[in-house]
Formats: sequence, C-alpha cells, structure tokens
Amino acid sequence: MSARGTVRIERVVTSGTFSLDGETFDVDNNVWLVGDDEEVLIVDAAHDARTIHEATAGRRVTAIVCTHAHDDHVDAAAELAGLTGAPVLLHPDDHELWSATHPDRKPDGELSDGQRIGVAGIELQVIHNPGHTWGSCSLYATFLDAVFTGDTLFNGGPGATGRSYSDRPTIEASIRNRLLTLPGDTDVHTGHGEDTTIAAERPNVPAP
Repeated sequence: MSARGTVRIERVVTSGTFSLDGETFDVDNNVWLVGDDEEVLIVDAAHDARTIHEATAGRRVTAIVCTHAHDDHVDAAAELAGLTGAPVLLHPDDHELWSATHPDRKPDGELSDGQRIGVAGIELQVIHNPGHTWGSCSLYATFLDAVFTGDTLFNGGPGATGRSYSDRPTIEASIRNRLLTLPGDTDVHTGHGEDTTIAAERPNVPAP
C-alpha cells in the first residue's frame, strides 16, 4: 500500500556552533524530516542528536543524509546513527571535511549525482552541487515539489564561499545549471533561515 497521501516535511531547528579556518560562529540549523507515520529520512544531523531523534517519534529512520560535511551539519551524525540505527550518507568529495569532526568514524555510505533515495513511497534525487564545499549535494523530491539545498542555495541567493573547500564561480554555476532549471514553484528548504522558491532565487544568482 502506498503511503504517498501522508508524506510530509517537518523542520527541526537546532543550535550550536560552526567552526572552520580558525573561526567559530553561533548558528541555528534547519534539520529536515521527510516521511510518513511509519518511516522517515533525516536531512542533516546538526548539533543535537536527541532532539532530532525525539522528532522522529518512534518512526523507522531510513537514512541520515548529509548535504555537506561542515561540522554544524554533521556534528550529531554519529550519535544520531547510534540512536536510530540508520546509515549516514555523504558525498565522497567531503570525506576530508568529515574526518575533521569524526576522525574515528567514516560515513556508512556515499551519495552520488543522480542517486535516488526512497522513503515512504517516494524518491529523493541527489543533485551534486559543488561550491560551498566540494561534496555539497541537494535532494530533490519531485512528488513534494521541494528541494533540500543545505548551504548551497538560501533565501537571498548562493551560500557562502571564501573559506577552505569552497569556490564562488563553482557554486554559482552549480546553482544555475542544476537548481534553477527545476520548476519555478519548487519549494527550497535551506540549511539555515527561511524557505524560498526556485523562481524567487533566479534573479539572485549572477549570470555567467
């Protein structure tokens, strides 16, 4: 029996720090849950494994998908995997970043461009979006008219570059070629801050 009619998106906001290149900042992160009453997929494992686990409300967790490996998006991944039994998935181009936070534990599986991840009778497609980090990925859920962009695309334009493992022209090209081509009414669920839509962000990404 298909559970499509009950599939929903839930947001959990957690707070902590982001550290890179010798600097540390206080941040609030969006953690996204995609699923139904039986099973759920977690997008990013930020700061507070127990709060995220409580939000799953006893549902089976199919995977913990990391949009990228900055510490504020993966710092709770190992503990959350232990609490849920779910595998942690990350693009291999971010393994070096991951190891800075989790030197003694590797991700359980890899994300690859075009990969499809199922949950609650729907599929999410992995879109490799390098630029914010080399292994940054988005998750596109056609059925839900939604894309989860991590820190690649925000309400207001591209995510930050200028730190290690990032590049401005790369992120802009990645957004133009891989995200702005999605339907304009697609909801953009970001790693920080408020939602937006693909149509709203098209003017915010410079032309090549």
